[in-house]
Amino acid sequence: VGAATRQAVNDGRADYTPCFFHEVPKLFKEGHLPVDVAIITLTPPDEKGYCSLGTSVDYTKAATECAKLVIAQINDQMPRTMGDSFVHISKVNYIVEGSMALPELKPPKITEIERAIGEHCASLVEDGSTLQLGIGAIPDAVLLFLKNKKDLGIHSEMISDGVVELYEAGVITNKRKTLHPGKMIVTFLMGTKRLYDFINNNQDVELHPVSYVNDPTVVMKNYKMVSINSCIQVDITGQVVSETVGYKQFSGVGGQVDFVRGVAMSLNGKSIIAMPSTAAKGTVSRIVPLIDEGAAVTTSRNDVQYIVTEYGIADLKGKTLKQRGRALINIAHPDFRPQLVEQWE
Repeated sequence: VGAATRQAVNDGRADYTPCFFHEVPKLFKEGHLPVDVAIITLTPPDEKGYCSLGTSVDYTKAATECAKLVIAQINDQMPRTMGDSFVHISKVNYIVEGSMALPELKPPKITEIERAIGEHCASLVEDGSTLQLGIGAIPDAVLLFLKNKKDLGIHSEMISDGVVELYEAGVITNKRKTLHPGKMIVTFLMGTKRLYDFINNNQDVELHPVSYVNDPTVVMKNYKMVSINSCIQVDITGQVVSETVGYKQFSGVGGQVDFVRGVAMSLNGKSIIAMPSTAAKGTVSRIVPLIDEGAAVTTSRNDVQYIVTEYGIADLKGKTLKQRGRALINIAHPDFRPQLVEQWE
């Protein structure tokens, strides 16, 4: 669920399937979500007939393999990506040729709040860490404060333009990765033409299905794995709401839980949930005594590790309920702390 589909879901014209991102290919293959038609975009075939899925392998490859009918737009402006991203032209039932520039995701505006959050998150990243970054202003702000780090790696659901900048600056080298050393591993990409040109025929970047990239048992093989994701609301016991606003479905779960659980099993791993301390122009605290009625818990309080706002870092791992409450109130917006203390007591 995203901006293009949110209204349809909340109007009842569409429906939402709760599941973890890494499970979607399995749902196709086992028939829980049968695929009648897959409409995909491919690069032109090479001399052996193989086309690349380009910027999006995620569950697109599994859909292509399971669909009764495959229709492909062959777009010569789609970058050719490496890894497990190839489909043979013989697997396609119908071809439509159409040359068009890819949609571009412009870098978001980063405010002082996001910069403060980014600085706190970056302080938790050690040299030689492997990163998973989400999408939006907070992950981009984190990248601003990683320029003095050394030998970072990427194993992420997605990447955007900020990663290219750190790669070209020699910060991201992937040298110290324990899984796929020397390679960035992702499942899809969104950014500007700069990113698309960077990944085209780039042997240092590999795209793989989400069933591999986001599988917690794969994620855990990365030493010093760090995941950075955002959320909508956190209660004072550490329950994280990332996909609903009350009864309304706001987004999907994405790879948040996939990576939080993979990181928990990684040697010296760190999982970070980052958010501004308030919403609705400062009128609502995102740290609350009780989650909103109807809201769904995305990351359980048993899984959560670091919560970060512009006011600091709360490390909840191994903390009691009372200790968690204190730590979270300390990073809430000062305007809401007295009320939170009273409700917590």
